[in-house]
Parts: sequence; structure tokens; C-alpha cells
Amino acid sequence: MFVPLNLTAPGASNLSAVEPFSLQELTHRTVKITIIVVLGAMITLGNIAVLLVITSSVAGWSRNSRYFLLSLTAADSAFGLLVMPLNLLVSLLKDYTEGPDALCHLVAFCNSTVYSTCMYSLASISLERYIAVFYPLQYSTLLTRKRTLLLIAFAWCFPPFLLIPISFPQGIIEVHFSTASLVCNPSYSTNVGYSLSLTCFIFFPCSIVMTYANLRVWCAAKRQRLKLRKFVSARSSRPNVAARVLVPVMAAYYTCWTPCMAVMIYNAVSGSSIPDWIEFVVVWLPTCNGFLNCIFYFWINQSFRRKFHLVVQRMALAICPELANTLGYCGHSKTQFVSGILDNNNSVHGRSSSVSSTCTLLSLA
Repeated sequence: MFVPLNLTAPGASNLSAVEPFSLQELTHRTVKITIIVVLGAMITLGNIAVLLVITSSVAGWSRNSRYFLLSLTAADSAFGLLVMPLNLLVSLLKDYTEGPDALCHLVAFCNSTVYSTCMYSLASISLERYIAVFYPLQYSTLLTRKRTLLLIAFAWCFPPFLLIPISFPQGIIEVHFSTASLVCNPSYSTNVGYSLSLTCFIFFPCSIVMTYANLRVWCAAKRQRLKLRKFVSARSSRPNVAARVLVPVMAAYYTCWTPCMAVMIYNAVSGSSIPDWIEFVVVWLPTCNGFLNCIFYFWINQSFRRKFHLVVQRMALAICPELANTLGYCGHSKTQFVSGILDNNNSVHGRSSSVSSTCTLLSLA
């Protein structure tokens, strides 16, 4: 049999095969880091804008609503201020060819805690909306300030209690640094029972609460809309506020979280990995929900936008009065402040688009 001779120097073929692969990996790594940094900046700036508004009163939003929304904003902000910097720091400074260390376990614990707290915060908001709609007269009794703060404390304290085993290097589950997603991830296949229990205590309960509560609220809003069409013909052209808020919220939630949970279950059961870019997308996709929440829970609300414009005007007047006068803020700030007070008292439609003020859907009838 004829055997072709290898005329190249020893190791030359291996070097030529490795160098393009390394360059490709380096290019992919740079693109991934850029995506993470841009996404982190969007989440951080969006939630800072939200905090500037909801730290003070907003027309149509109750005190309890602001507490829940502040909790959600803090959890979303942690994506950009904690999760992304920690994982980028690990990916840039550490070499995990020899295996993970205590830092990787700590980062994985922080990642899982922030992810879980965000889901619990979303479920708490859905529960508050449900009570506001179906028990408007008992709302202040069922959701007192103490119970509201206890719900928020549960959303922030229960996930760390449930996920504390991930933080121990010699714990019940292993952790690895994924070069595909640039994240410190638990190796779910090393403890299938614990991994599946996390989905049973976090993802599935939150999804059930959100789906049931928002579906019931949407059905109630639809019934009221049909009644208004029969008895008040002048209001028949009013926009469908419930569908405009609830449908995007649920669509964004399941789009961002379901792929990540599905891959987690698949990895735990089969022990197999998925292609690099698919892993990168499904791992970082839930953080996109932190930015989308700024839009669906806040920016589509007219009262929030009006209050944000007022806050920007006040900041412009305080920082640079000359620029504010040039833009015409000085003459309009007082007028818009008065209009905001009037809207708080008289604008039923503006209030009904608020997250918690969906209870006005029943009072409209």
C-alpha cells in the first residue's frame, strides 16, 4: 500500500491547526465580551432612570407598588452591577484549566441568587396586581406595609438560603467556568436531585404564580372592556391597556427564562453540553429581561414618563440653569408639575395603565 510521505517539520501541522482555532476563539471571546458590556450598560442605565423616578411618588402607584417595583429594579440592577462585572473579572483574570476555586463558587452563587431573586420579584408583582384587581376593598388589609416588606424580604432571603451549597468548593455540587458563556456555572449533572429541586422551588412556582395571576387579570380586564362597549359607546375606542401591559410582560418572561431553564434540566439529566454560542445566548438571555422590565413595567406607563420628564427638568435646572433656560424647561416645569397633580386625581385611564392600579379596571364599571 502506498503511504504518502510527510515532508513537513514535526509539529508544524499541529501548529497550523491550532493557530487559526486560537484566533477564532479569541475573536469569539471579544465579541462575547462586547455583547456583555453593552447589555450591562443598557440594564444599568435603564434601571438608574427608573430609580430616579420611583424613589418618589408617581401618579396612580400605591406605596406597596413602589416597594415591589423598587425590589424588582434592585434585582435587575444587580445584573449590570454585580453579575456581569464578576463574571468578566473571572474570565479576564483567572485561568481555569486546572479546575475551579473558591472565587468561582462564590461568583456562581451570586449569579444564581440574582437570577432567582429576579424571578421571585416578578412573581411578587404579579401577586400584588392580582390582589389589587380582585380584592380592591380588602387590598389595604391583605397587603399591609409589614406583609409587603415580608414578601420582599422572602424574595431576597430565600434564594440565598436555597443556593448556599453552591458557594462551598467541596459542597454537594461542582462548579466550572464555562469558556463558552464566560460564566461560572454549577455542573448540574454532578447532583441531579439538587439541580431539579432548584427548578421546583424557583422557576416553576414563580411561573405558575405569574401565569395564573396575569391571566386572571387579563380576563377580568377583557370582561370589563366588553361591558364598557355595551354601556358607554364613547369609550369604545379606548386602548386595551391590560393587553398592552400583560402580554409583553409574560412573553418577555417566558422568552428570556424558559431556554435557560430547559438547558439546565437537559444538562442535569443527560450530562451533555450544547454548542458554544447557544450556551452563551441561553445563559445571558435572562439578563435581557432586566432591561425589558424597564420598558414593560415603566416606560409604557404615561404617568411614569411624565414624572421622568419632570425629574430630568429639575436635574437640568439644578446642574445647568443656562442650558435649561435655552431648552425652555424653566417656564414649563411648574406647569407640568401641576398637571401631574391633576392627572393623579382625575386621569382614570392613566392610572389604569399602572402596574398596581389595575384595580381601577373594576371601578370603571
